[in-house]
Amino acid sequence: MKIRVSHELVYILGAAILSLATAMLAAADFGLSVIVSPAYLVSVKTGLLTFGQAEYVVQGILFILFCIIMRKIKLLYFGAFLSGIIYGFILDLWRTWIPHLNPDIYPTGTLPIQLRIVYFVVGFFINVLGVTLYFKNRYYPQVYEFFVKGVSEKYHIELPKFKLAFDLAFLALSLILTLVMFHKIVAIGVGTLIMACCNGPLIGAYSRWFDKHFELKSR
Repeated sequence: MKIRVSHELVYILGAAILSLATAMLAAADFGLSVIVSPAYLVSVKTGLLTFGQAEYVVQGILFILFCIIMRKIKLLYFGAFLSGIIYGFILDLWRTWIPHLNPDIYPTGTLPIQLRIVYFVVGFFINVLGVTLYFKNRYYPQVYEFFVKGVSEKYHIELPKFKLAFDLAFLALSLILTLVMFHKIVAIGVGTLIMACCNGPLIGAYSRWFDKHFELKSR
C-alpha cells in the first residue's frame, strides 16, 4: 500500500534537501553542479552576496531571458522565481546553522579530507533526491528547470537534448567566470564530472522508487 503525502510537503522537502546538498558539496570542495557554479563564483568573488543571494541574481537574469524568449510574461511564471528565492534563503540558513558548512568558520577546502569526502558522497546522493522531489510535486521548480522545460516545449526541442545544451552552456559560463574572476579553476572539479555523468540515471531510479512507495495529494 502506498503512503499518501502532500504536494506541499514534497515541495518543501525538495527545497530543504536540495539546498542542504548544495551547502555540503560547496564545503566538500570537489566541484559543484554546473548549474549552481555561476552563483557560487559570484558570491565568492564579490564577498558582498551570500551564496543564496547570488542565486537570486543569477536566477533573476535567467528569468528575464526566459520571458524574452517566450515573448510573454505570465503571473504564474513568477512561481519559478519564488522557488529560487525559497531555495536560496534555505541554502543560506544551512550555511549559517551548521558550522562545518559555514565558510566564515571553515573556509572552503579546509575541512579534513575524510570529512570532505563524506560531505561530497552524502551531498551527491541527497542532491539527486532533492531534484527528484522537485520534479514530483505540482508546484513550479526553480528557474533553471522551468527554463529548460518551457523553452523546449515552445520550440519543440527534445527535452534531453535541450537539457544537455543548457548544462553545457552553464559549464562554459562557469569556466569563463572562474578564469576571468580568479585566473584559475574554482568550483569545477572531479565532483562536477561525477554529477554530470550520474545524475540522470539516479534521478530515474529515485523516481521509480518514489512512484512505487508514495502517492501524492494536494492540500
